[in-house]
Amino acid sequence: MEGISLSTQLAVLGVLLSVSGFFAMAETAMMASNRYRLRALEKDGHGGARRALALLRKTDKLLGVILLFNTLINAAIATLAGLLTVELFGEDKWALGIGTLIVSLVILIFAEITPKVIGATRPDTLAVASSYILDPVLRLSDPVVSTVNVVVAGILRLLRLNAKPGHSHEALTPEELRSIVLESSHGVPAQHRTLLL
Repeated sequence: MEGISLSTQLAVLGVLLSVSGFFAMAETAMMASNRYRLRALEKDGHGGARRALALLRKTDKLLGVILLFNTLINAAIATLAGLLTVELFGEDKWALGIGTLIVSLVILIFAEITPKVIGATRPDTLAVASSYILDPVLRLSDPVVSTVNVVVAGILRLLRLNAKPGHSHEALTPEELRSIVLESSHGVPAQHRTLLL
């Protein structure tokens, strides 16, 4: 990329990796978040929890915007890394092959696995925090996301699949409720736990 210094290109690459990492982390945090805990926070007047729950009620659009931006950014990272490889090492096949391998590992480690592990570690906190960014991004890109979702819905109909996002968390079976009580036993006094069970 003529006229742009190597340090600037590397800085742009770092920013793109960070943004891609944010979307990967946000996806995991939003999907792993505890809806019941978020609802309790919402009842206490927590605006971030309200925003996160609003996003989770339209899971198709939420996933659509996350995957749209993550795909675009990862494509930009791959393109920029390819240009940097050519600029630094030429167009030899070995250089392009090694460049592809390195950028794949960098994306995998810094923009996928590490952010997703972070998102899974503190899902409720990160879901609330990321909702402040995801909400305006979704509003701005809604026409594109809606168009993509219409195409996806058409493909699902052709495959005779009926996807209804958001319904899997609406009701708990008695077994699921029992599991929640048992998993939360460290915070519930024994007599209350017995009564709940």
